[in-house]
Amino acid sequence: MTKLSVNINKIATLRNSRGGNNPNVLQVALDCERFGADGITVHPRPDERHIRYSDVYELKAHIRTEFNIEGNCQEQKFVDLVLANKPAQVTLVPDAQGQITSNHGWDTIKHKSYLSDMVALFKEAGIRVSLFVDPDPQMVEAAAQTKTDRVELYTEGYALAYLKNPEEAILPYIKAAQTAQSVGLGLNAGHDLDLHNLAYFHQHIPRLLEVSIGHALIADALYLGLEETIRQYKNCLIP
Repeated sequence: MTKLSVNINKIATLRNSRGGNNPNVLQVALDCERFGADGITVHPRPDERHIRYSDVYELKAHIRTEFNIEGNCQEQKFVDLVLANKPAQVTLVPDAQGQITSNHGWDTIKHKSYLSDMVALFKEAGIRVSLFVDPDPQMVEAAAQTKTDRVELYTEGYALAYLKNPEEAILPYIKAAQTAQSVGLGLNAGHDLDLHNLAYFHQHIPRLLEVSIGHALIADALYLGLEETIRQYKNCLIP
């Protein structure tokens, strides 16, 4: 069954907007686990505008499901943070400095040598590595040459196109998924997946190992409550 990893960045954003520790990021993570989440995702950025580096250490010490740290490995502080905490998975994302949210995948052809070095560094530390990529078979093939364990398909394009034509929206992702499987890569997906488009995506992408969802899930929780929201997202992933 496809795993649901809950990205708790937006919980940290809310906390930081007022100062103090309300809502408590760690407690929310533990509650997500208790409500059925299969993993917890964080995406620390250099300005610490949401997840703080100190949060990562606290989360690592207490959560019991899979811990996934996303971020830009071109930041040495991020690399040091990951190696110090040794999460189950690190997802490497090519964010620019000050970027609001991730908006593209790696050019795994152009950066193949660099990514190969980074993949080797994290794998030597016993950390599973996933590369954030666009749904382009060439990028998936080149990702495999870096020896990464998985790729995470960037799904904003799917989410936008789904509103007009789901059948066309899913096609590039099917091709990318088929390529990933043909070259032996595990497959994750994330970005703008929600209760409207997730089930369709899951039904058409075979052997999808994990989805990482934050913004939409936390927004839905304002209306549905966190426990019910996680239950509904998990229902979208039933085979």
